[in-house]
Amino acid sequence: MGRFLGQTVIVTGASAGIGAALCRRFAAEGADVALLARRKDALDSVASDVRALGRQAFPFECDVTRDGDVERAVEAVRNAAGRIDVVVANAGIGITGAFAKLELDDFRRQFETNVFGVLRTIRATLGDVERSRGRIAIIGSVASHVVAPGTINYSMSKAAVAALAQGLELELAPKGVGVTLILPGFVESEIRLIDNKGHLRENGKDPIPQFLVMPTDEAAAQMVDGIWRRKPECIVTMHGKLGVFLGRHTPRLVASVVRAAQRVSPVKFDK
Repeated sequence: MGRFLGQTVIVTGASAGIGAALCRRFAAEGADVALLARRKDALDSVASDVRALGRQAFPFECDVTRDGDVERAVEAVRNAAGRIDVVVANAGIGITGAFAKLELDDFRRQFETNVFGVLRTIRATLGDVERSRGRIAIIGSVASHVVAPGTINYSMSKAAVAALAQGLELELAPKGVGVTLILPGFVESEIRLIDNKGHLRENGKDPIPQFLVMPTDEAAAQMVDGIWRRKPECIVTMHGKLGVFLGRHTPRLVASVVRAAQRVSPVKFDK
């Protein structure tokens, strides 16, 4: 019997990458899964995977950057499933570039998805998880602790949701709600293959050495375990754990290493 048997889980950004893997893992753990994302065809494919594992799937098109979209999708989940026990705010994008060349609109787009999208998701479901004494998970990033050239925009957004998760954990613990901040290192995902305009990069090649990249299914298993255990923080990948530790305790050392790496292999930006 799965640990989440009889529970309903909402996952945003569920059509690919970490989100899709989380949907499959929760289904394997006995949960019914509500899948929220913009791409209907991809959503339907992941929903089929969930059903193949013997669980109910509720796919809904949803853009977390639009006021009202999340609320409508969550209401549809309530009507279809009857309850909401776990919410995973996973939807996110990465907009890279040297600070001097990024426009304010680049920052707005980044924050609209990575920060306000998370806020919309949690605000729409907070009453549900309080009633079920359930769980909230927010997908952050090791990049909130280790900031590399060209990632200022992305790292800022992930630092913001880290603060949100820490504050929510303190506010909601007395109500029986677990809040988990998930900090992935390099995990197999589309996010590094997409350019600033949301298109697949021409070479379609992940710039990260593959020996550092954890398969999504393995990462999802660790994340779901952390959510089940109501861990305030779940760091995924060994290099992620090391990065967070060094970023917290020896930030100047991390800065020196990043500068040295930039001299050896300069980062190429979209902007």
